[in-house]
Amino acid sequence: MAKEHPSVKKMWNEFIQTHGIDPEIRHTSWPFGGDKVSVKELLELVIRGQKRATASLYDIYEYIDEPLPKAGDYSVVTDWEGIARCVIKTTRVEITPFNLISQEFARKEGEGDLSLEYWREVHREFFSRDLRETLGKEFKEDMIVVCEEFELVFS
Repeated sequence: MAKEHPSVKKMWNEFIQTHGIDPEIRHTSWPFGGDKVSVKELLELVIRGQKRATASLYDIYEYIDEPLPKAGDYSVVTDWEGIARCVIKTTRVEITPFNLISQEFARKEGEGDLSLEYWREVHREFFSRDLRETLGKEFKEDMIVVCEEFELVFS
């Protein structure tokens, strides 16, 4: 695991002090997307308030032995270089098969033309690549997806 950029701790401390949050509360830090260009684009959508959801494969959480997100969790979102850019709070998590993702969820992801078709195309490609590189598996339409909704709480 890469060393966390000092800006993550700095932003987290500013956030908890400003909002009176318990300093012991758990938080994570990570970027949206899988490459420099998508990380920049997705981060901009979050900061503008257009992106209010994200999706990831259940199998990846299991593989990296990381707990699933839950409502009330906080995350420091970083850019490609790991520099803290904002804090989000998870408001809802739903576990569902890829082929049952709703138009409403796709719209909350805030990407492309906001359609379910666009969402499926982009995520099918991303999940396929992630599965091959990480687990040596092939993507299937009924794979379980962790659908996480959030709100921007600090930037």
